Amino acid sequence: MVKRILSTLALWGLVIATVIFFKRDGVVVLCAIAAAAAQYELYQMMEKLGHRPFARLGVGLGLLLMLVPYFTRRWLNSDPLAVGSKEGMESALIAITIVACCLRVMRERTGAHRMETLIATVFGLVYIPFMMFFFVRILWLGGEREITGIMLAIWVVVAAKFCDVGALLVGSMIGKHKLAPSMSPAKTWEGAIGGVIVASGLCAALVAIFRDLYPTQFTPLLAGLLAIPPAIVSITSDLIESVLKRMAGVKDSGKTIPGIGGAFDLVDSLILAAPVGFLLLRLVV
Repeated sequence: MVKRILSTLALWGLVIATVIFFKRDGVVVLCAIAAAAAQYELYQMMEKLGHRPFARLGVGLGLLLMLVPYFTRRWLNSDPLAVGSKEGMESALIAITIVACCLRVMRERTGAHRMETLIATVFGLVYIPFMMFFFVRILWLGGEREITGIMLAIWVVVAAKFCDVGALLVGSMIGKHKLAPSMSPAKTWEGAIGGVIVASGLCAALVAIFRDLYPTQFTPLLAGLLAIPPAIVSITSDLIESVLKRMAGVKDSGKTIPGIGGAFDLVDSLILAAPVGFLLLRLVV
């Protein structure tokens, strides 16, 4: 537990330092690095399950998916949220990934493994970097005021990560009814409900404390209510990784972060929360 707390404090320190010194560009690069590391760990687990994804190709294309749309729009000074702009670029990159994988499987895989290689590689790309890219889209919601977009992204992170923390604390105290015993025996319904309540309250408090950094219409009450959906899906996101780890026979996705595990363990709850958070914010901001 001590290692987990120290690692958490160090990671938050890294995020704060990145925001202060590198602002939005640095946050995007940090997200891309975390997504790439998590994607690589996912491919390693797939290999343990007998699949044969193109790990380096998938991770490389995932980095392109995270960085190219953002920096292209950044340097061209165009609106990244305009209809038909960035969405088209993302689709093109995913299409390029499929084409590249098809070319490689035709050359390097036997007939029995070609489809599973293609599916495994593309799944890793779509499930992690594509989903995590919604954090980049959230950063743009602040417009010219970079700090607003960053704080909106932090709001989603708080909703997801503190739901996990709240669920752990509440579940350890009063948890009795198993949420999904076949997936994650330690999770309980009491913990899940408590985690959502904790996340909602902290998101409301975050906006109340840093009121000047958030859009006027994004009130603390609205922030607390809107935090509920991403907090709920973060539980599902965490369960998905638990299933993958159980199938692969590993306790943690990696050993790079003391007390936490790997990069996939770090971002697992954020993967599904990011698109849900973006959709909600896009409706109100």
